Amino acid sequence: MTEHSAGSESLALVKRMQTVFTRSNMDGHCREMLRSAVDRFLALEARRLSKTLLTRARGRKERIAAILTLLSELDQLTEDESDRSVFEEFALLFDEISRTAVAGSAALREIDCVKSDFPLDEPQSEELKLLTQWLPQCSGVK
Repeated sequence: MTEHSAGSESLALVKRMQTVFTRSNMDGHCREMLRSAVDRFLALEARRLSKTLLTRARGRKERIAAILTLLSELDQLTEDESDRSVFEEFALLFDEISRTAVAGSAALREIDCVKSDFPLDEPQSEELKLLTQWLPQCSGVK
């Protein structure tokens, strides 16, 4: 099972807050306006988190490419190498590729989790209109 990052946990927190707001005592228009604002925030945060995770996966790919460059020296070794520690060093490079690949795949899988938990839909035109309206009764000003 993929361990979720702090970013996806914060998205889940905002989603729980949205549930509380929805059940609150606000009038319908204010509640809808707040729901639209929170939905937009969730979409923006999900997109930001997805970009961060994709950047993390690309960084892992670059790390693996750099390690592969080091491993290319393996072609010059023979089985009767006098310095036997070189075999352990190459084995450690393979181990590092394995750990790095696992981290990269976890980041990519988390992007899928973020997308399924928090769809990146753009707000509809009605929601955009609600976001731009601010009525005094919603601000608490009388």
